[in-house]
Amino acid sequence: MAAPADILESAFGRVSSDVTQPVIADFDIVTRIEAICRSISNRACVRVLLACSLAKIHHPAVDIRKPYTEIGDADSYSGRTYDEKYLGPFIIEHNLPCNVTTAFLTPAFRNRNNTLTPNINLVGRPTELYQMLLQLLADIYTNTVSANDVLAEAIRWLLIMRDERLLRMKTFLESLQATTGTIPLSSEAIVTLLEQHLKSPNSSRLPVLAIAAAYDSASAFLRERTLPLTSHNAADEQTGSLGDVQITLSDDDNVVTVYEMKTRRVKRSDIDNALQKIDHRIDNYIFITTEEISQQVKDHAASIYERTGGIECVILDCMAFIRHFLHLFHRIRMEFLESYQRLLLAEPESAVRQPLKEAFLALRLAAESAHASDE
Repeated sequence: MAAPADILESAFGRVSSDVTQPVIADFDIVTRIEAICRSISNRACVRVLLACSLAKIHHPAVDIRKPYTEIGDADSYSGRTYDEKYLGPFIIEHNLPCNVTTAFLTPAFRNRNNTLTPNINLVGRPTELYQMLLQLLADIYTNTVSANDVLAEAIRWLLIMRDERLLRMKTFLESLQATTGTIPLSSEAIVTLLEQHLKSPNSSRLPVLAIAAAYDSASAFLRERTLPLTSHNAADEQTGSLGDVQITLSDDDNVVTVYEMKTRRVKRSDIDNALQKIDHRIDNYIFITTEEISQQVKDHAASIYERTGGIECVILDCMAFIRHFLHLFHRIRMEFLESYQRLLLAEPESAVRQPLKEAFLALRLAAESAHASDE
């Protein structure tokens, strides 16, 4: 019996030489697999489909509809194990457009102990996508289609998507390189560009990247550096992080400044919770928000200095911070923009979706093109 890693590589080799030819003749089944693979709003279903298909190929006796050992039947199995142990490394190795974390911790697939039949309501969105997934599992169960073919067909669509994305990104970056004028964008033009980008859907990660980019671009002047960013979806308690962006001195590993981003109003409880996480003396705990800041919460933050014996706590407006930074460090404004773009494009799909990355490149291309035409 082939090992799971070998099964995945075999399926990859089966379709990678020519992604134009479907593995499956049934048009409806191919259409369902394509819809699951291409869904931008839901990246969990494709990983479940891959994991369940892989398990069925690895152990033909299992019931593909029972990816939970809690079911307790002899033909049940751990879909999460196949997802984390085998799919995770495979997805990273081949740069496939999937989330980097397991699908079995998403709300629809977490803590279940029932068979995934078409009449189950997984309470996920979009509803039709989950129905397509459940029907595909049923089709494999009834031998309407083989797990081998479904696995290969799903990988084929992921390869098509990967190549499409790479081509779009390459085109954007080449266009940007060709369009850049002799005079760099102004600080205000960069502020406008970021304001437009932060107004995009699903942009909660972007303020973190903007603050990190500010410190990365000015680290030589500040003599400070950012620690590597932690996962967007992981709680601070899991990562051991004090906040979203942690700043240290250039020659020291002790965190001296912490930034925590909020895409809502900061509350008194946010400040109190932050103080509970601090396990050593720091200089500043800074909240960055995209919403209005109430005077009551400002006053509460100001009181922290005396209560803690010297830790400053302040709440700043996100774009006001970036605007001040860009004018303060005017001569490195393009280094900031490049750093923001680099951090953005390096983010995993689970934190920043591909359309959001492409939206920034399109906005920057429009700004650079308009600027070049005015020279």
